[in-house]
Amino acid sequence: MGTLRPMILVPFCATKTKEQTETRTETRKARTWNVVVHDDPVTLMGYVTRVLMMVFGFPKEKAQKLMLEVHHKGRSIVWSGGREQAETYAQKLQAHHLLTSLESVEE
Repeated sequence: MGTLRPMILVPFCATKTKEQTETRTETRKARTWNVVVHDDPVTLMGYVTRVLMMVFGFPKEKAQKLMLEVHHKGRSIVWSGGREQAETYAQKLQAHHLLTSLESVEE
């Protein structure tokens, strides 16, 4: 048989490096959108009031106040909130032939 050789143990030297990774989590609030109704020379004021009551469920007094703002100032922000809901409201108002637009709110 062969001869046994003694085993030589060599200490294992490893260098450990610690990596520190900085993770930042930013939470941004979703942008707010305004639904704006604009004045036009054709649509009757009573009709605008009824549409605002129907689409948003506003009481008559609030719908009339917004309608008068449209009439006197040329426009009124009738609702503010998330983009998807704002688009839905704008489409509903446009389906009733109201001149409507969306504008983002810079915060």
